Amino acid sequence: MLATRLFDYINIQFDEGQLGRFAGGKQDNEWYYYSTHEVIVLSRQLASGLISQGVSAGDKIGIVVSKNRPEWVIADLAIQYIGAVSVPMYPTISPREYAYIIKEAEVRICFADAGEIYQKLIDTQQEADVLKQIISFDKTEGQIYWKDIMDDNNLIEVQHRSESVVSEDLVTIIYTSGTTGNPKGVMLTHANIISEVESCTELIPINRGERVLSFLPLCHIFERAVLYVYTKVGMEIHFTGTDNLGGETGDLIQVQPSFFTTVPRLLEKVYEKIYNKGQALKGIKKFLFFWALRLCDDFEYGKQYSGIEKYKRLVADKLIFSKWRAALGGHVRAIAVGAAACPSKIARVFSASGVYIMEGYGLTETSPVLTMNHYYDGSSKIGTVGVPLGICDIIIDASEGTYSAGEGEILAAGPNVMSGYYKQPEQTSSAFKNINGILYFRTGDIGTFIDGPNDRKYLKITDRKKELIKTSGGKYVAPAPIEASLKENFLIEQVMIVGEQQKFVSALIVPAHEALVTWCQLHNIKSTLWEDIISDKQVIAKFQAIIDEVNPHFSHIEQIKKFALLDSTWDISKTDGTESELTPTLKLKRRVITKKYDAVIQQLYRG
Repeated sequence: MLATRLFDYINIQFDEGQLGRFAGGKQDNEWYYYSTHEVIVLSRQLASGLISQGVSAGDKIGIVVSKNRPEWVIADLAIQYIGAVSVPMYPTISPREYAYIIKEAEVRICFADAGEIYQKLIDTQQEADVLKQIISFDKTEGQIYWKDIMDDNNLIEVQHRSESVVSEDLVTIIYTSGTTGNPKGVMLTHANIISEVESCTELIPINRGERVLSFLPLCHIFERAVLYVYTKVGMEIHFTGTDNLGGETGDLIQVQPSFFTTVPRLLEKVYEKIYNKGQALKGIKKFLFFWALRLCDDFEYGKQYSGIEKYKRLVADKLIFSKWRAALGGHVRAIAVGAAACPSKIARVFSASGVYIMEGYGLTETSPVLTMNHYYDGSSKIGTVGVPLGICDIIIDASEGTYSAGEGEILAAGPNVMSGYYKQPEQTSSAFKNINGILYFRTGDIGTFIDGPNDRKYLKITDRKKELIKTSGGKYVAPAPIEASLKENFLIEQVMIVGEQQKFVSALIVPAHEALVTWCQLHNIKSTLWEDIISDKQVIAKFQAIIDEVNPHFSHIEQIKKFALLDSTWDISKTDGTESELTPTLKLKRRVITKKYDAVIQQLYRG
């Protein structure tokens, strides 16, 4: 049976043999599970309850949770069964953004966690009175509990409505993170997402009955599309958050997954912890640790070693790499990485240690994957985002800008491309370009195709079209490659290149706190206050040395002339009422950061 609607996947899974533990979550630090059959029954009862609440086909229903949980899946299915449209939202966005989304999408009912998120939505109702009902996934006094609205009164109607749903029907509106201005509602159909699921399933190393972790927000299309892949294959999904992944009692050790998805920043944090532990070792253990780490430097997918080089890697695997894998649960074969550029060093270290990093690329508007580094057939190349999916037609358009040879804006066409932005016809029109009768989506990313294994062309992202910096000399500088190179150093947690309409480029640097404190201890720096540490002459000299190592890899105009060390980390949410510096997918809000650190930037260019 082929899926034509997203809810077909769980029915296919049931027909092929239901899982006793299909969807799991945590409550009071204990795992609980729903079987395939229970998810189907509960989602249909919830769908019946929504009909009793007056929900019609096409109505918009919100979902927002603080971290992934099985109830999200059940609510998602219930909404689909009756032809309604889900509007998932990030838990970290501001009340203003909630109000904007809820009003524009006309969200009349919203499922949510109890506590802070529920209260945010209550507050939002004052401005967005279209939201009539908030339903809690947690049994809390004074709140409507999700199981209490379930009934069996409309199950025949649920069946009729689900049978009338077709693949081209709108299934979800996902609001983009919005690095500038208000977010836009991306309209995706069942067919859009199914085309992705069918294309990606055979490219990743997962098997029926294996365990996977799901902690990236399900409101993001990356994790959501993968959820349907897991459902299609028949995986045991453990839903959780990012707050308890590592450590001896963390979710990675408890679940021992074979696969999961993540964003580069989380891998960078894991690498920083590995590196810091290596720094703290003594004698032969420290020597072996950094010897093994150096072996990762020349790793490439498919590269074969023989003789002494092969023996070195066998020794390193037994003594060092096996411990790194054990920290991830001991069974992870591969990790799919997306949403932002993955530093090449991170990809090499993990892949060389036996955990393949499968970097891909896409956007919410493309459901999301456009390209991917494969696992099975060796079509992988570090430093690229892989080869296009078979369903995608991707071209490089250099007609509307000044680019290096072979570079241009990445345009994409295919069945995975959105139908448009909700209530935004002008934005929708400007997002597409007609080339020989084919509408190509303008990604806004700059890239080029390079040669790689298996005689295939691999896409390399070089920058964002809107993020190019124009110096006062009229030269364009792409900040992303410079930032990625700097972030490969263990002492740098976050960085943003600045220099718009200036004679040269500079860097705002957020040092990695734990790593820098350890480095200071090893170099007899007595300062303990963070403000004193980042102003210490020896520390400043160290960061200058890092920049001096990176600069020769870039042209003269791209080289960093000055930098500032900052005393606070950029985050996706703020408690002081100020705007966050990162989007929910951890992209830099350059406008916000530039405004916040205007005085620091002005000081860099003074004189």
